[in-house]
Order: sequence, then C-alpha cells, then structure tokens
Amino acid sequence: MKNIFTKIVLALIAILAPAAAYASASHDGDDQSKQEGVDAQGIIFEHLGDAYGWEVPFNHHKRIPLPVIVWGSDGLHVFSSSRVTGGEVYRDGNAEFKIAGKDSPYKGKVVEIINGEEVKPAIDISITKNVCGIFIAVIVCVWCILSVARWHRTQGTKAPRKMVGAIEVIIMFIYDGVIKPTLKDKAPKFAPYLLTVFFFILIMNLLGLIVVFPGGANLTGNIAVTLVLSIITFIITNVFATKHYWKEIFNPEVPWWLKWPLPIMPLIEVFGMFTKPAALTVRLFANMMGGHMIVLVLTLLIFIFAAMGPVVTGATAVVSIIFSVFMLCIDVLVSFIQAYVFTMLSTIFISLSQEEGHEEHDKHKETPVVPQNP
Repeated sequence: MKNIFTKIVLALIAILAPAAAYASASHDGDDQSKQEGVDAQGIIFEHLGDAYGWEVPFNHHKRIPLPVIVWGSDGLHVFSSSRVTGGEVYRDGNAEFKIAGKDSPYKGKVVEIINGEEVKPAIDISITKNVCGIFIAVIVCVWCILSVARWHRTQGTKAPRKMVGAIEVIIMFIYDGVIKPTLKDKAPKFAPYLLTVFFFILIMNLLGLIVVFPGGANLTGNIAVTLVLSIITFIITNVFATKHYWKEIFNPEVPWWLKWPLPIMPLIEVFGMFTKPAALTVRLFANMMGGHMIVLVLTLLIFIFAAMGPVVTGATAVVSIIFSVFMLCIDVLVSFIQAYVFTMLSTIFISLSQEEGHEEHDKHKETPVVPQNP
C-alpha cells in the first residue's frame, strides 16, 4: 500500500511540475496579472453560486446555455442564455436584456435596459444551473426508486443485486433503522415522504461533488433549497398533528403562573415550532457549503503560489490535489450523513406531533379477550 501511494505522489509530481512551471513563467511574464493576482473570492463564489449557464470543465469562458424566461416591460421573453453570457446586450423585439455586471445591484441577474438604466424584470423564471440540477436530481431519484419497484414486480421476492440491491439496502436501512422504530405503527403513513427526502438530498449532495455536467450545481449549499425542504417537513408535521400536540403547544401542562397572565410557555412552544425547520435549514446548508469551499480553497492554492517559482508551485499542486481528493472522499461520507441526519430529525419532529394523550392512548389499547367456559 505504501509503494502504491508513493508511486501516485511521484506521478502527480511528474504531471504537475511542467504545468506549474508554465503557470509560474506565465505569471512572471505578465505584470498586470502579477499585480492583480488570483481573485480567489470571486472564483469561489462563482462556483458556489447560481448562473444562467453550465460551466464547461477546464474552460470557464464557455458555458452550456440554458433558457432564460423573463417577463419584461412588454410581455414574456424566452431566449437562450448564450446571447447574454459575455455581457452582450440582446434585443428581443423592442426590449433589450443583459446580465448585470459586478458593479450593478443586480449582479449576475438578467436585467432589462430601459432608457439606459438596468431594471429587474417583474418575473424571472429562468432555468438556471440550480433549477436544472434539481430537475436532474429528481429524475435520478425517481429512477432509483422505480428500479427497485420494477425488480420486485418482475422478480417477486428474489433479492436484487448490483445497483438495485444497493438501493434496496439503503431503503431498508433508513426504514428499519430510523422510520419504523420512531413512528412505529404510523411509519407506513410517513415513510414515502421521508425516504423520498433522504434520496433526494443524497443525490443532490453527490451531484454537487461532480465537477462536470450533469454535476457541479451546489444545490444543498443553496439555502433556498434547504429552506424549501425544511418548510415541507414543517407543513407535514403540523398539518397531520394530533389534538394532543396542539394542546401541549397552547395549553401545556405546567404551573398556571407560566400561562397566565403572561403566556410564557405557550410563546416558547410556538417559537419552538419555527426553530425546528430553521435548524434543519442551517444544518444542511452550512455543512455542504463548508465542504465545497474547503475543496475550492485547496485547489486555488496551486494558482495562488504560482508566483513563487516552479518548485514551490509543483509541491503545492501535489499537496493541494492530495488533500482535495481526501476532502472529496470525506464529502462523500458527509453527503450520506447529512441526508441521514435531515431524515432522522424530520422523523423525530413528525413523531413528536403524533403523540397522543393518555386518554386517547387508552382507547387504542386492545381489549383483552377473556376465555369463556363452555
């Protein structure tokens, strides 16, 4: 194992040293680049943010165009993002559109030019990189689940193998290990949503680690995506809640002076209803965003140290790539853990809303059968 690792390191040095030397020489020969340096912050936020096109690997000057759909001053406009990618002004009928520059308050957004001023369209429902990434994640998620269903429909109870078998193992792991022990007899009612949200988050996390199309979209690192998932859990938790759950919120069993004249405990319980989805949102968003940023920073070290000569740049490149690969492997594990944690917390929140009071619980107890003498 040690010999294999040494060979990999030497191969990386042999491959990257000439490239590092070229980068260093180019950097020294260009005074303007030497003064400006590498805009690490701009590169990081460009990769982590949304866009109207999909970056082509190893060539960020070209993008895979996506449709722009906006409602301008004179109605609906639909055109390809390639017409405005390079900062060009595109004229569609009597309206003119462009992507706002860095100095604009609408930076990176499609704006309409009216009387020489940039105006944000009333409605922008464009298929951006994140939106397209969500569509891809949905398709992959549906394919994964239907492949298991198709297998058992045709093969019966025969155990599946390969990819279908791995998916079924994950399904059973989440259902038997998280959903069923927590929700008990109500597990079949909420399992479809909980299993769907697990696979959806897991697929989005894994697609975000792929640098080429159809991956590369930072979906779970977008707080809007995690917020919507948390809101869905919030809605399911409260819509299907029992009477006992609402009683414990507005009239908890605490000393009367905690409820009157100041409703201290009811206010705390109502506040707790909204802190739960907030915790789900921030937990998933922060962990996935942090993982992506670490990998990008390690990769950018190669270009930051390009001005220090080929030897330093080559050594930095090797160390950066080794640590980047290591962090990507860790991110694969984190992708599963974060999907698991989101599903587990959603299951717990739903189970808390399904609790019944002592009276209701007694009603559901089975009446013991007393044997009668013949």
